[in-house]
Amino acid sequence: MTQTFPQTALWNDSADPEQLRRSMTFGAVGATCNPVIALAAIKADLPRWTARIGELADERPTAGESEIGWRVVEELSIDAAHLLEPVFEEHGGRNGRLSIQTDPRLHRDAVALADQADHFSALAPNIIVKLPATAAGIEAMEEVTFRGVSINATLSFTVAQVVAVAEAVERGLARREAAGLPTEQMGPVATIMVGRLDDWLKHTASRAGTLVGPGTLDWAGVAAFKRAHAIFTERGYRTRLLSAAFRNHLHLSELVGGDVVISPPFDWQTRINANGLDLPSRIDAPVDPAIVDELRRLLPDFRRAYDADGMTVEEFAEFGATRRTLRQFLAADAGLATLVRDVLVADPD
Repeated sequence: MTQTFPQTALWNDSADPEQLRRSMTFGAVGATCNPVIALAAIKADLPRWTARIGELADERPTAGESEIGWRVVEELSIDAAHLLEPVFEEHGGRNGRLSIQTDPRLHRDAVALADQADHFSALAPNIIVKLPATAAGIEAMEEVTFRGVSINATLSFTVAQVVAVAEAVERGLARREAAGLPTEQMGPVATIMVGRLDDWLKHTASRAGTLVGPGTLDWAGVAAFKRAHAIFTERGYRTRLLSAAFRNHLHLSELVGGDVVISPPFDWQTRINANGLDLPSRIDAPVDPAIVDELRRLLPDFRRAYDADGMTVEEFAEFGATRRTLRQFLAADAGLATLVRDVLVADPD
């Protein structure tokens, strides 16, 4: 879908191996995952993973449901990473990566996040590790970047968050360079979950009874991403932006043309291809100023999301979209443990 613009990379928004294989025929050069997506991928191939859960239980007789569930996530991720290894070698580490997300239950503990990032990074040479764009996560990002782990920011919806992420990565890279350690094969990215920002602003507008022009709210995430891209370009950050959480084709068509990653779910890729969507370079085309002005005037949380200084690092965890999405990730983690429990302690009825 993005072959016209060599800098713009397509990553599949799932580690499901079958989806990833098909996405790679569309030009995908990477993949991302999160607890919700991982649980869906496991359920999509339930006979295989149910059998594997039984095997893992036999291999680890004292392991609990969560430990076994996370081992399944690791194995799913290793399989997907293996598919991408030729791309990883071809792109010198910049693409060909599989993104695995840290346990959402660790979201308050920078040390635990960093330690798990180390563990995940060692699973395959082309792993990139998702850490939350919160104060604890950003602290961990600097440290693991210094250790040589390529990171991806998640729970990330705003310009202020991705700027803080990029600055943390730069500090980590500078520490590596000062220590004489290589940085050439690292490939950090910072996600803006554009559709989830739109979702949150639609929720706040509805809750407040605020009338917004038809279609205006569909541009909020796009506007934030374009604003972040302009800042990243101006400042020369070595972190790429990644667009995720697709809700409409604007989250692709308005963002191609730059040195960014576009990560639509596979079903969106098939629809876009089937409809022959025109994809001229639009990353530098500004969103209609009237739309941005309306969003800024009516929605305080859009101002927080759009302005580079809209929030402090300490405020990131309290942003509504962050809390809502974290709750979904935590629920998916609990769902994975329940799935394992249903195998280990089957209902006798």
